[in-house]
Amino acid sequence: MAISLLALLATGMSLTTIGDETYPFLSTVFGDHMVLQRDKRNTFWGWTKPGARIKVTVGEKSATGVADATGKWVARLTPPAVGGPYTLVVDGPVHVELHDILVGDVWLCTGQSNMEFGLTNALNGKAEIAAADEPNIRFCIAPRQIAYKPKPMNPARWQVCSPKTVGKEGWGGFSAVGYYFGRKLQHELKVPIGLMEIAWGGTSAEAWTSESALRPLEDFNIELDQLDALEKAGATPIGTYTELWQTQNDAGFKGDWQKPELNTADWKATTLPDGFAGIEMSGKKGVAWFRKEIDVPNPPANGKATLALGRVQSNDTVWINGIQVGSTAGGMGNHQYTFWPSVLKPGKNVVAVKVFNSRGRGGFNSPADALYLDPGDGKRLPIAGEWLGKIGGEIKPGGPAPKDGEPNPTIPSVLMNGMIAPAAPMAIKGVIWYQGETNSGRSYQYRRLLPAMIADWRRLFGQGDFPFYIVSLASFMQRQANPGDDGWTELREAQAMTAAQVRRSGLVITTDVGSATDVHPKDKKTVGERLALIALANEFRHPVEFSGPVYKRMKIEKSAIRVSFTHIDKGLVAKDGDLVGFALAGADRKWHWAEAKIAGDTIVVSSKDVPSPIAVRYAWAANPACNLYNAAGLPAVPFRSDDWPGVTIHNK
Repeated sequence: MAISLLALLATGMSLTTIGDETYPFLSTVFGDHMVLQRDKRNTFWGWTKPGARIKVTVGEKSATGVADATGKWVARLTPPAVGGPYTLVVDGPVHVELHDILVGDVWLCTGQSNMEFGLTNALNGKAEIAAADEPNIRFCIAPRQIAYKPKPMNPARWQVCSPKTVGKEGWGGFSAVGYYFGRKLQHELKVPIGLMEIAWGGTSAEAWTSESALRPLEDFNIELDQLDALEKAGATPIGTYTELWQTQNDAGFKGDWQKPELNTADWKATTLPDGFAGIEMSGKKGVAWFRKEIDVPNPPANGKATLALGRVQSNDTVWINGIQVGSTAGGMGNHQYTFWPSVLKPGKNVVAVKVFNSRGRGGFNSPADALYLDPGDGKRLPIAGEWLGKIGGEIKPGGPAPKDGEPNPTIPSVLMNGMIAPAAPMAIKGVIWYQGETNSGRSYQYRRLLPAMIADWRRLFGQGDFPFYIVSLASFMQRQANPGDDGWTELREAQAMTAAQVRRSGLVITTDVGSATDVHPKDKKTVGERLALIALANEFRHPVEFSGPVYKRMKIEKSAIRVSFTHIDKGLVAKDGDLVGFALAGADRKWHWAEAKIAGDTIVVSSKDVPSPIAVRYAWAANPACNLYNAAGLPAVPFRSDDWPGVTIHNK
């Protein structure tokens, strides 16, 4: 009898128990509607009784495998011709069929919140979703999962891209960057595209890297030793240093203060915005909890509900009726959460907000009208005013404190173990990566960390040096009046160095699609399509330019510096006026804004304040004013000609 994989999992007919774990006959990375990687041997695996013989068939292609002593079986085959649909059949002690399988290219869409950022929330998201009838694009979103050691599986459900599916899961639907990337490739290549979103907001690169790859760097050994001790002690996996601190110091963490039935008789009345003053937390570091009952007369059955808290200093986690609906790292941008209205119920709804503040100036910092609940019908219910609050735990001077304040996984290796390892060795075409914000305080370290992570993933999947494309950090934060050093830009530099030095990697510049006030810029179409240009040019040999101007060399010419570039396409372009964003420094290493003029295929930079320049920089700021492009309309890569120590050089 042939039944679907989901039915097998539901009935337990295909489950095998090994030790304390239960595993499926066929790994949950495979499912109906998925895409298999063309022109490459695809590895299939699962678990059954030791010694059992397994046969995998796709179209006219088949392969066999035998379960080893642990019960794991592996079979490898090169799939049939591009297209489909095909049926994937796995025969052994049980019989599994997966239907509507296509053969094309499979890409992992990975990183932190800007990769996780869903199409619903993107610029023109509603119109794009309405037009997203793309049956040759298939996608899945890997569930969030952390682990101390590599996990064998992480259930994911493949779906056909349509207006009904692409906006319904995750943070505003499937990854907007991933969707635009895949759509452009599918339209240009005319082959099916499979997109697997494996992302988690606020996460660090070291969390996505294995212990074996991190040990040689020697920067994370203390944390890795601590992780090993927790694993040996059988501790419940945690992903953040704040969680580790809270297990010992936060009464709210221990007492489940998010539960709606909690007795709040000893909580204090306070007022939001702010909130900290009413519970005597102003100027202190630690955890503060806030609760409020909100009356929702009749939540709609469809649509998306939104809870907006404005700016929160610095990290918050939010529950509604005991269900976590989101968390945000840092006081960057507005803390806003979208969730299904089914979380709400008619009548009283309990909202619980935990704020972790490691800087001593915490609170809710937006005007009262920025705090609201939209139950899904577009009507904003004000939530500012009276709340209840209570201190969960303080960071005392000289007392124990977490290493950082991120509310999302930053502990080394836990996401490699929980989310990347379960997908390997699935056959893939390549990876797109949008991450770095969380590592921006340690940018020099990132120069070694990111290449180590890429090599780590390539070893894990065992498919050679597959393409790995990096999104450079977007413009963010208030624009500075004077040129100088900047950690955000040093992270961009580390990304550019990786793209230049690591084989089959590439870089997308996003200095022109950022926002001063929001770390999550909404223009994801530009980002995704620029990523696709790299693939089209480098992997599929399409005659398209894929990069903006890249610094090549500089030459001092008396009181000016002449700069040469690669990737000038058909010429250098100053977009919307005279060139801006250039700075010069002399022997005193003090930076001054400079005039820059296009001279053929070069740019001549000069400044009356620097009569004898020795170094030049361009777009060297978190939120630079810059406008150098090539004729293909692609922005120049920020650069510096100097190698002077930056602000993050000693940060670990």
